[in-house]
Amino acid sequence: MSTAILVDGGFFLKRFRQVYPDIDGRNAQDMAKTFYRMAMAHLEKDEVLYRILFYDCPPLKKKVHNPVNQSLIDFEKLPGSQLRVQFHTELKKLRKVALRLGYLSNKNDWVIKPDKTKKLLKRATSVDDLKPNDVIYDINQKGVDMRIGLDIAALSLKRFVKKIILISGDADFVPAAKFARREGIDFVLDPMWNNINPALFEHIDGLRSTSPRPTGYRP
Repeated sequence: MSTAILVDGGFFLKRFRQVYPDIDGRNAQDMAKTFYRMAMAHLEKDEVLYRILFYDCPPLKKKVHNPVNQSLIDFEKLPGSQLRVQFHTELKKLRKVALRLGYLSNKNDWVIKPDKTKKLLKRATSVDDLKPNDVIYDINQKGVDMRIGLDIAALSLKRFVKKIILISGDADFVPAAKFARREGIDFVLDPMWNNINPALFEHIDGLRSTSPRPTGYRP
């Protein structure tokens, strides 16, 4: 039986340090090898890997000034951005792994963090008291969810696979999962031990995480 593994890259990278605290989250090569082992652990004895599809966005290539103190921020040179590029490079080297890249869009807007906004509205603080890290640059991921949905539909309709494993914690996948199941696809969700809405069990055929269970995890 042929199986495809689809991965929400943004979700994976957010969960990585929680489920793999002993792995150096600054070493792209170690991260890529750990990811590959986690994905391949999903395959049963009678299953053949069709492909691992990793969906993500390249880092933003832009320089902006923080509105609080006017400090220059070069997004391309941030440690997290450089690590993401290196991680993508390592993924390309792995057998049967394909990158599906969307893009980041921005409207050149800064947003005050929610906790600070609440204090401002309650007049517990003032704009003059804001620190540089109290604001964030508004960046939106584009094209990733659409690519995941389209690939699930294509894999199902063209009968390339009989089973799809989705590594994600986003409920936006539900319409695509329902479509795949109507086409006879066995649809399994791996939320990397992240709690999901109980209502989602109606739209999947199985729930399984192959990464280590985080300490203190409660379902």
